[in-house]
Amino acid sequence: MIAKLLVIGLGGFLGSIARYLAAYWVGQYWGRNFPLGTFLVNISGCFLIGLLMHLFTERFMVSPQWRFFFIVGFLGAYTTFSTFEYETGELVKDGEMLAALLNIVLSVVVGFIALKLGEALGKSL
Repeated sequence: MIAKLLVIGLGGFLGSIARYLAAYWVGQYWGRNFPLGTFLVNISGCFLIGLLMHLFTERFMVSPQWRFFFIVGFLGAYTTFSTFEYETGELVKDGEMLAALLNIVLSVVVGFIALKLGEALGKSL
């Protein structure tokens, strides 16, 4: 159990750093009027979960330790749904209802599409 927790913790450590750096980089280049960094992190995380879960369970049957590291640890920390919710709430609080609605709809719809694209890519490999 301790080894599993360490594997998840290491993945989470790296995933949270990757999330911060990705969102920071997007914010530096495209601004922060819309939470684009969080949006792109969530979409890419959805894609990676779709891809890796298919590859890990259907194609390669990797050790559960790799699933714990990448899916539970890294992607669990990388995808920032709680940050998404917070930023959407801030948009609502600031009276930016259209931006809040756009963030909700795009994150859910494009995230689902990214998940399915990741699964399709996994199946084609």
